[in-house]
Amino acid sequence: MQKAIQITYPESLASSMRMSSEDFKEEIKISALVKLFEIGKISSATAAKALGLTRIEFLDKLSKYKVSIFSYTNTNELLDDVANA
Repeated sequence: MQKAIQITYPESLASSMRMSSEDFKEEIKISALVKLFEIGKISSATAAKALGLTRIEFLDKLSKYKVSIFSYTNTNELLDDVANA
């Protein structure tokens, strides 16, 4: 089952980004799922499925939004992984 979310925004917002309404709608959807992934609320597989992408395609999209595919919460966690590699 799928559900829809309705967002009200001024028409000028999409125009200011030089996007059509459909492109803006897709941008909002992708941005929201990228952010949810970034803060650890959803997995990359869940985000990819919601967007109709493969997991690899979603992970590739993260670079456009400057989001790392790694989910380290602090530098020590990263350093521990490097030390154990």
